[in-house]
Amino acid sequence: MHTRPRRPTLVAAALVAAALLLVPAAPAAAHNTLRAASPADGDRLATPPTRVTLEFTQRLDPTFTTIALSDAARRKIPTGAPAVDGTKGTVTVDETLGEGTYTVAYRIVSADGHPVQGSYTFTVAAGGDTAGGPTAAPAAAPPAAGSAAAATGPAAATGSDGSGTGVVALVAAGGLVAVLGGVALLLRRRRTR
Repeated sequence: MHTRPRRPTLVAAALVAAALLLVPAAPAAAHNTLRAASPADGDRLATPPTRVTLEFTQRLDPTFTTIALSDAARRKIPTGAPAVDGTKGTVTVDETLGEGTYTVAYRIVSADGHPVQGSYTFTVAAGGDTAGGPTAAPAAAPPAAGSAAAATGPAAATGSDGSGTGVVALVAAGGLVAVLGGVALLLRRRRTR
């Protein structure tokens, strides 16, 4: 004897499947991101900095941490090797910076093994506002091709600073469409019987 499932059972199963698809999946390991910087993105400094400090959300691996400084003409400014202390990486600036715009570029490797890179600018100008201490993190952008960070990065793979949430949302939306299409097909079949 064959019994058909009741309509409420099919609808409940479809709702449970849809709910499971909408629950965001936790990433296996999140990418490391820049939390704060000194000098920070967009700072206008009256006094040239003698060091650049970047603070990240995860511990840094000294072997895979690169911090580079360049001027507006993309000339690499001499700095010391990055000194890593937990989540912070610091380089000392080996020459006095003149007035102008400077780019800080970094490349690190996250705990999940993915390289992360980004860059931002600050300006040294007479009469500029002096920034005090680390501030909010700048938006990460990959350094331009041929820049110091791209050329000196420890890992060969191209980095990413995104967490992939757009892909997860796209997959979830596609799954939801598939579930709703399946429910509609089941309901249509039931009506034709």
